[in-house]
Amino acid sequence: MENKVVVAIRADSSTSIGSGHIMRCLTLAEQLRNSGAEVFFICLELAGNMIPLIEKKGYVVEIIPHIKVVQDDMWKKDLEYTKKIIKCSKKQIHWLIVDHYGLDNRWENGLRTYTKRVMVIDDLANRQHDCDLLLDQNFYSDMALRYQGVTPSHCTQLLGPQYALLRPEFYKARNNQRKRDGKIRRVLLFFGGSDPTNETVKALAAIKLLNWSAITIDVVVGMANSNKEYIKQLCDNLPNTIFHCQVNNMAELMANADLAIGAGGTATWERCFLGLPSLTVVVADNQDEVTTAVAQAGATIKIGYSWEATVQRIAESVAAFLDNPTLVKRMSEKALELMGIQNPINTPSVVKLLLEDNDVKSRTVSS
Repeated sequence: MENKVVVAIRADSSTSIGSGHIMRCLTLAEQLRNSGAEVFFICLELAGNMIPLIEKKGYVVEIIPHIKVVQDDMWKKDLEYTKKIIKCSKKQIHWLIVDHYGLDNRWENGLRTYTKRVMVIDDLANRQHDCDLLLDQNFYSDMALRYQGVTPSHCTQLLGPQYALLRPEFYKARNNQRKRDGKIRRVLLFFGGSDPTNETVKALAAIKLLNWSAITIDVVVGMANSNKEYIKQLCDNLPNTIFHCQVNNMAELMANADLAIGAGGTATWERCFLGLPSLTVVVADNQDEVTTAVAQAGATIKIGYSWEATVQRIAESVAAFLDNPTLVKRMSEKALELMGIQNPINTPSVVKLLLEDNDVKSRTVSS
């Protein structure tokens, strides 16, 4: 008799959406698969998607064709295709996990008869959900109140960066973490998989302006970055600058860095988990509130939105770090505190909730 838990994950990626939803879902999928679950993905076919990467990691991807519909009706078409995919799979779905800003309780309720339970990964708290488990790994000043009134009373909420979905490589890097002394010898540039606002080029221009000679720069871009060839040329013409594309060793790069310049989103928690001081550029509206809260906690410096992050502003912000090792060291300590590093809960607890036999509705999990 087959007792394997089957999990379907609905998430998208594209040049405009970025890679964050898929990357955190891949992290959770890997934990689930390693614990004996069967996992498959349902993804919309969009320009610059990461479907090949998901398949490369050994997961089946069921594709929803990209159909132009009126924005307000997109969830209906999505629901229709998702139902068809699940029915054709002829599998008993134990958990349907959805990580998608365009889907809400209407879509989730429409799939109740096709799955035993529904999990939502969200960080906007701007729409109603019909789910049994909700995960928001971000940090907000009103974290405990954000989802009141938008989730069912039975929904278990996992809130805060102590539940961040981090790949195993980050735990390994954390266990081998060197003590940071506040001196900057190596800088990491990473603005997400697609970098739609082209922040990497601006940051490189800022570094050129600073005319560094003794500092090594690691520049990371994703395959979805449309400017990657030009960025490689820029790196080749800058001293001590190393170009990386679609890396598998991000934790190592972060652990070796003394300062990061990057976007908000999932990378925020990867940096904080390793105590990496950072300058953060907001490249999407949903990153603004989180970045502000993290900056107020002393764990990053918020440069501003992408249109505010000029070459000169980035250069001035970095220069201030070079002259203040005490600030750099304190920021590292604040980042670790924010993650609850002394008693981390993290991904394994999420997996345990998904795989246990007891009904998650009876559970109460405090953040």
